[in-house]
Amino acid sequence: MATHEKGKALSTKKSWINPKTAPYVFIAPAVLFFALFTVYPAISSFLLSFQTSEGGEMVFAGLDNYARLFTDNLFYTALGNTFLILIVQVPIMLSLALLLAVMLNSTFVKMNGFFRAAFFLPSVTSLVAAALVFLILLDTNNGLVNFVLMQLGIDPIAWFSDGFWAKVALMLVITWRWTGYNMVILLAGLQNISKDLYEAAEIDGAGRVRKFFSITVPQLKPVLLFTTVLSTIGTLQLFDEPYIMTDGGPNNATLTVIMYLYNNGFRYFDFGYASSIAYVLVVIIAILSWIQMKVGGDRD
Repeated sequence: MATHEKGKALSTKKSWINPKTAPYVFIAPAVLFFALFTVYPAISSFLLSFQTSEGGEMVFAGLDNYARLFTDNLFYTALGNTFLILIVQVPIMLSLALLLAVMLNSTFVKMNGFFRAAFFLPSVTSLVAAALVFLILLDTNNGLVNFVLMQLGIDPIAWFSDGFWAKVALMLVITWRWTGYNMVILLAGLQNISKDLYEAAEIDGAGRVRKFFSITVPQLKPVLLFTTVLSTIGTLQLFDEPYIMTDGGPNNATLTVIMYLYNNGFRYFDFGYASSIAYVLVVIIAILSWIQMKVGGDRD
């Protein structure tokens, strides 16, 4: 009897959380941290882009930082370097990723699981460690790459003292690191393509090349668009590799927009100007993403 009364008392006791407000209570910590570490810094840096330092204090400067930015030749150099890497490296990387994904999705390649993990592994490798490894491999005097070239009768390449080859070195590192990452995304898209489409194409006499361009590529269009947008955003935010490997040199040949932003903010302590660079880059990324979505997205 006592147990029954105790259970009845517990059942009639009101919960300290209202069922209608419970979801908001549970998501409140995440919202709080998002607002504190994402929303607030974004708004603060936007306001900072309209300020400049005078006598150690930040004062309102209107659009002076943006006016200075659009007449800054070094900013255009950094932007040109970044776009050059984007235009050359991203198509090469995504083409390799698609080729690897198709190969590892087929039954002709054995140990598919091993190769998938091996190609994906660089994307989880520390950026600093990867850049240092390539610094050693591409060393002009003692690097393994130049040693192999010399054994083949080719003159050693000045990887980090020549502007052209310094860009090539950066592209090699980025391609090595992110090809496997994009391959995994494309591989997931390939596995969602119905095999019935390929069987119907075989009945019609289509070969491998025809099936690739008539079935695989069209069916992968949303995934290809996704990887293109991600790769574009990532390349426009390129910082770690040039910072560690070349420090923007030689003669600003590998200076990127984010590295120029970093130099202004944390080397010259011109935070207002650095913030204006950041928001111009945000606008550029938004415009490019919108163009890519319009060109590559479904128009219906």
